[in-house]
Amino acid sequence: MKIAIGIDVGISTTKIVGIRNGEVVRPLRIKATDPLTSLYGAFGKYLYDNKIELSDVGKVMLTGVGSAYIDKPVYGLPTEKADEFLADGLGARFEANLNRMIVVSMGTGTSLVLCDGDDIRHIGGIGIGGGTLNGLSRLLLNTDDIHQISDLAKKGDIGNINLQISDISAKPLPGLPMNATASLFANARGNARSEDVALGLICLVLQSIGSSAILSALNSGIKDFVMIGNLSRLPQCKILFPMMERLYDVHFIIPKYSEYCTAIGCALQASNELKLG
Repeated sequence: MKIAIGIDVGISTTKIVGIRNGEVVRPLRIKATDPLTSLYGAFGKYLYDNKIELSDVGKVMLTGVGSAYIDKPVYGLPTEKADEFLADGLGARFEANLNRMIVVSMGTGTSLVLCDGDDIRHIGGIGIGGGTLNGLSRLLLNTDDIHQISDLAKKGDIGNINLQISDISAKPLPGLPMNATASLFANARGNARSEDVALGLICLVLQSIGSSAILSALNSGIKDFVMIGNLSRLPQCKILFPMMERLYDVHFIIPKYSEYCTAIGCALQASNELKLG
């Protein structure tokens, strides 16, 4: 069977995934200075690395903000545009093996997609995400290198940045342990260490996203949240989201290919169209 290709084209980063016989064929991510260079570089490398001939490609579908710049065949292959929110839902459902959930796509901002069986629809979002972390880090840390920010944060003490319940109460409040956040950045001082600021920024972004996701599910009965996008690879996700799970009795799930879920969903749309002939 021919391979279906899904490509999530960003402004400077492109992610590409193939689906063949219902299986993901090794995802790939490429960075470049512009969407076209990123797309062609990713596609060419993906075909070469996986020993795929152009004649083996059955369908190519694109999504992402950078796809708006693509209006011609890629390496002679016609392309179609996929619905990005549908791609988020399909990719997360495939990777998490769940039918009922809210998909939290943590990109430059954050979008929320409800998945209830085949009912997949965008239900909202917030303007907080990777772009927020990058911008505030440029202002406060003089860097927007996500790896450097994350490494700094590993050495940080959140008590030097956030006001915690233990700072305002001698005993836990109903439903709130002593280490729960009372106010983000309320303990910050002008001479705060870079390591503490980095951890504070990551906490600010991830807690805001997690809280928004939980609020979006109120009265729905949904307790499963599938976290996708680049921010899902931050090691701090494995610390902060479990804390929120215990606090709110929910489940945050980070699939194996979380940063590629949109491209996977795009490839699944292409694969479905191939089957329909």
